[in-house]
Amino acid sequence: MALSSGILALSIIGVLVAGIVTVVATIAIYLCAKVAVQMYLQKEDKPGGHRDGAAAGSTPRVVDEAAEVEMGSMSFFIEGVQNERPVRFSSQQLRGFTQGFAHKLGSGGFGVVYRGRFPNGAPVAVKVLNSTLGRRAEEQFMAEVGTIGRTYHINLVRLYGFCFDAAVKALVYEYMENGSLDQHLFGTPAPEGRAIGFEKLHEIAVGTAKAVRYLHEECQHRIIHYDIKPENVLLGADFGLAKLCDREDTHLTITGARGTPGYAAPELWMPLPVTHKCDVYSYGMLLFEMLGRRRNLELGLHNRAESQEWYPRWVWHRFVAGEMDAVLARAMAAGDLDAMEKAARMCKVALWCVQYRPEDRPSMGNVVRMLEGEERIATPGNPFAHLAAYSAGATLSDDTTTDSYGSSAFTGR
Repeated sequence: MALSSGILALSIIGVLVAGIVTVVATIAIYLCAKVAVQMYLQKEDKPGGHRDGAAAGSTPRVVDEAAEVEMGSMSFFIEGVQNERPVRFSSQQLRGFTQGFAHKLGSGGFGVVYRGRFPNGAPVAVKVLNSTLGRRAEEQFMAEVGTIGRTYHINLVRLYGFCFDAAVKALVYEYMENGSLDQHLFGTPAPEGRAIGFEKLHEIAVGTAKAVRYLHEECQHRIIHYDIKPENVLLGADFGLAKLCDREDTHLTITGARGTPGYAAPELWMPLPVTHKCDVYSYGMLLFEMLGRRRNLELGLHNRAESQEWYPRWVWHRFVAGEMDAVLARAMAAGDLDAMEKAARMCKVALWCVQYRPEDRPSMGNVVRMLEGEERIATPGNPFAHLAAYSAGATLSDDTTTDSYGSSAFTGR
């Protein structure tokens, strides 16, 4: 009986030991497998890995030390972005999309844009960033992929993906077949049969405003575009859809100011706090150019008398003098009561948007509602009173008008 009890005890101990060994072995196998998978994924993400198109067994590419440092500094950012909407393409894939970068669409301060096509036939625009820009190209890459790339709106050009390796840094966008707004506003002459009527121009203005409203008011984190201008408004087929695109030509100065001269808000060029209202100012300048179908300041010799006057201030003078017919005629809205009403709203909204003090400017939500006739537009004050001291042509009425209108119409919005 004692023997049987001893055998039973030994059996129980043996079973327990075997169970413990099995559990320990299972945990060890799991940890080893996890480490192996992580090492495999890290290897695949390297510039010479299979995800970038390298064949199995091929010799890894040799990159210089500077490239390795740059890739390392961006690795954490790219790993986070890969879980979002933009897709990471290889440089080999971009060459395939663009047939070896054969069709150049244009170039800007940050790189060259090529036309391409996905395997399913969808057209794309591939912007290859200028590698000589160094840190500036890296900043723009992160700005586009990390902000615009995580948003989706019908009036925003979609960022399909990106390429970031030692050889190529590029952004892949939705292609808009009618190009940018500036080509149709300022082209001389306008493409035959492609002149934009006022109704379409008003649709473009509203669509662009809705894109900026989305960035300011509807994203999880407010996004400031910093460079709203005709070159960054792209047009679809029959001009039926306007989309705000990336900050391709944003100027960066040694003072850290952002924006394009002529469109940038005053606070961007002075040591003042910068808010989303800087985009409202730029949008107002865009509206003036849409109304006038000309640059706000033209330095050409073909019409010297007109080109020397700043168009937004010319509009203000016509507005306070009650001479809106001249403004409506330039906008090609004269003679049509509905178009004239829309043009008058655009004019008032533009004057509100370019108010000197940011707190006096409306929100983009207000802008959309005013443009669509859903919100009453108060009489704007003089946005250019601060320029009176620097202008020999300033009049007393320029200085006194602003006192009648405070920031009450849009304060806090």
